[in-house]
Amino acid sequence: MACVILFVSCSTENSINIPNVVDEENLDASGLPILSFVVQQPTITNATSYTIDVVEWDIPNDYTNAIKTTANLQAAIDFAHDEGYTQIVLPAGEYLVGEDVNDIYQGGIDIYGNTELIFNEDAVLGIDTNNKWNYCVLRLNGDNIIVRNGTIVGERDTHIFTPRESDGKTAHDEGHGICVWSNNNVLIDNMEIRDLTGDGSLVLESNDVTFTNNNIYNNRRQGISVVGGIRIQITDNEIHHISGTAPQFGVDIEGAGRVDEDILIQNNYFHHNSGGDIVNTSGENVYILDNVMEQGDDSTYLDGPIVSWNKTHNIIARNTVTMVNGSANGRLGYIQYSSGGDKGHNRATYVHENIMNNCGMYMYDSYGADVRRNQFLGYFLAFTDYYNIIMIDNLVTYSETETHLRYCWSYRFNNAKGFAEGNYLGDNLEEIPLSTSKAYTLQCVLDGW
Repeated sequence: MACVILFVSCSTENSINIPNVVDEENLDASGLPILSFVVQQPTITNATSYTIDVVEWDIPNDYTNAIKTTANLQAAIDFAHDEGYTQIVLPAGEYLVGEDVNDIYQGGIDIYGNTELIFNEDAVLGIDTNNKWNYCVLRLNGDNIIVRNGTIVGERDTHIFTPRESDGKTAHDEGHGICVWSNNNVLIDNMEIRDLTGDGSLVLESNDVTFTNNNIYNNRRQGISVVGGIRIQITDNEIHHISGTAPQFGVDIEGAGRVDEDILIQNNYFHHNSGGDIVNTSGENVYILDNVMEQGDDSTYLDGPIVSWNKTHNIIARNTVTMVNGSANGRLGYIQYSSGGDKGHNRATYVHENIMNNCGMYMYDSYGADVRRNQFLGYFLAFTDYYNIIMIDNLVTYSETETHLRYCWSYRFNNAKGFAEGNYLGDNLEEIPLSTSKAYTLQCVLDGW
């Protein structure tokens, strides 16, 4: 009986049963799973606009008097909401906010549901120096919200890292620019979000959230954290210079027991992020497409540009990744962590048409990988304890700095099963004897090279 190489259960003696069969009808012409979800956008109906008058409301706009600014600016927003205005315009000026709510939380400004908050291009909303573990410069309070065209600023350079009474720790990594907490249908568009002690934005148990055309940078923990999110779209942003306290990624999908599903990360420019650019610890049906990721000459990665953990589902395609100095994982543009067995990846991982400059890829202790038409320039492609692999039309080249050829570090296999054809090492077609029935290990791996 003939059986398809990948993603089906074959009844031959030496085959392995793989759960979650992929229906080929759900693949596009290039062999990738078709994007099956649509992120709903907020729609502001019966739009009526209210421009806040800073003189009428006695709102300081010179980045002073945070207590007065918070109270009066919030009063103006409350008034507009109560009067039924659905569009609020914040005029030019620098607005310093901050309210002492409790021992760990510093309050900022709330915006209500069914509202579009439009910043004048010269409007800046920032939070005053504080010693709190957690704060939101802008907190979304409701569904169907748009925030656009302004600047949100944290206070990382002046923050007071007071030890927490419970354990003495001083991470203070929950200071956020925009808090999207239990909200639906949200659009964050054309914002500059910077200098936070935590994340540019924290998405917590929210649905249908879009970030587009934003410049998010110089935050200590993350650019965007998704901690429970369904139908999340992160497109056409620049996310960079994230550094200060772990994990330090551009985008971190980390539900911690919550559901993260149907996530699109596309056409973004990531650079100079200390932990890495994208890490998926918990997300299913995550599309990482058409992004540019650059380590930067004066930057180091802790983990690497793209990292996925066990039990996640990833489609990684058409990205351009450039490494300079490597990371704790070496020069790996993509690394897939796994724990094997029932903890391994329960759906196929797709890696198509990526260009990895000065870096490679390593996947281990799992099953189901479709790796096609990638260029791994100057490093290797490797699998360990991995079954049901398809490798077609990939290119691996040696590093320009190599003084001798390292065959064992081009295409590297240790206990791997699958199928390979059309793969090149430099200009030469590389014969890779993968089999669906017998595990393959390079002799040099056995010899300890």
